[in-house]
Amino acid sequence: MKKNIELKKDLRQLALYAGLAATLLIPSACQESFLDTDPQGKQAGEVFWQNEEDATKAVNAMYANLRSWNNTAFAPIAVESMGSDEVEKGSTAADATFFNTYSDFSVGSTDGQLGGFWQGQYQNINYANQVLDNIPSITMDAALKERYLAEAKFVRAYSYFRLVRAFGDVPLRLKVPAGTDEYNLPRTAKAEVYAAIEKDLTEAAAVLPTTYNAANVGRITKGAALSLHAKVSMYQQKWQQVYDLTNQVTALGIYSLFADYEQLFRVKNENSTESIFEIQNELVLENKDASNSQYSEVQGVRGINGGGWGFNVPTEALSKSYETGDPRRDATIIYRGETTPDGDVIPVQGDNPMYNQKSYVPFKLFVSGFASGAQQNVRVIRYADVLLMNAEAANELGKTPEALASLEKVRARARGNSTTILPKVTATAKAALQEAIWHERHVELAMEFDRYFDVIRQGRGTTVFGPRGWKANKNEVWPVPQSEIDLSGGTLAQNPGY
Repeated sequence: MKKNIELKKDLRQLALYAGLAATLLIPSACQESFLDTDPQGKQAGEVFWQNEEDATKAVNAMYANLRSWNNTAFAPIAVESMGSDEVEKGSTAADATFFNTYSDFSVGSTDGQLGGFWQGQYQNINYANQVLDNIPSITMDAALKERYLAEAKFVRAYSYFRLVRAFGDVPLRLKVPAGTDEYNLPRTAKAEVYAAIEKDLTEAAAVLPTTYNAANVGRITKGAALSLHAKVSMYQQKWQQVYDLTNQVTALGIYSLFADYEQLFRVKNENSTESIFEIQNELVLENKDASNSQYSEVQGVRGINGGGWGFNVPTEALSKSYETGDPRRDATIIYRGETTPDGDVIPVQGDNPMYNQKSYVPFKLFVSGFASGAQQNVRVIRYADVLLMNAEAANELGKTPEALASLEKVRARARGNSTTILPKVTATAKAALQEAIWHERHVELAMEFDRYFDVIRQGRGTTVFGPRGWKANKNEVWPVPQSEIDLSGGTLAQNPGY
């Protein structure tokens, strides 16, 4: 039987800094799945961190927090998606109008989603830091200990990457505070944050296994650490490093593009050969507390039993961005009046003309009393992304044939057996090939929370987002949550322009 143990470690003061968790929720691991939980037993903090079982519970708690509301629902939609040209608020005009302030770049520092996102990431970091601070002193299997520490380093790096993309300079906390004088940290220069991220990922990749047994599918792998490191490097324009790291991922020999692009995102095909890292969500009938992901529900088709709330919907601009006949358009967007490949009929009338098909769960899988789509994993890194990073790096390094080859692999999967759509890209001039790769990232990764920051790192914010109010030297980052500045007593400074 699975247990959910709440570790009541005395971290109440940590809540005064950056929303760090005052408690650590621990779903334990047993053989069936390392994600199953049961909200029964509780274990006092003073008797925790004693043995291998405690270590396992702590690491699994860290994984469980990744699927929390502030990591997968409204806060990341606001901060990581809503500024993009590929989405708009959705739902009804009067519902959750705060999302519109991200779309037109009028958001102020007091908006609650900023604080939620900040808190969600620092909660992840807190969980990881507790693992990294406490597991080394536990007497347990040495190899497992090293693996657990590597998994925690990945989670910490992943959360800091999300923070530094969103806010620029952020406080860098690499251990659990030992006293009150360590609670309140100033912002750290983003270059130093990036260096810490890269260090964590380098060390994690050196330890993590390439694959796991069936009971542990979904845990962080070497490929995940290498791939995230490549993306972190891409944001710093370290093109040789991007090229080398993506080639290392390919050389592992375990990843391939899933043949059916639309079916890649269905529950039955989670953790496929294309998946490099997914946030593991599930619907456990006997445990509603463990079935807490609302990633799919908040984006689902509005007004249908088994659908959802209808937020974060595709724009007409996204629909028109696909080349004629590109099947990825209909695999990414649910249109009013269509019948989905899984047989769900979408009414002709409704609040929104389009919805996110990548977060869609067939309505027949809805269970009354549970969030619709609670079992839908969040695809964070796919092999297609690795190939496109490789193509972009190769182009920057003047390796045109290799850039074209990686780009063609992604287009060939989308093309399938057709001979009339998505012709091979033949551009050899660096700028033209760069445009083709950027376009491919747009349509291949649409609705996956990458587009907004992609455009900014490409230096195209003014061109793409300017008509909606985006301003250079301000909107490259969002405002630091005012609640965190207040809690810090002014130690945290606001970003320029806010």
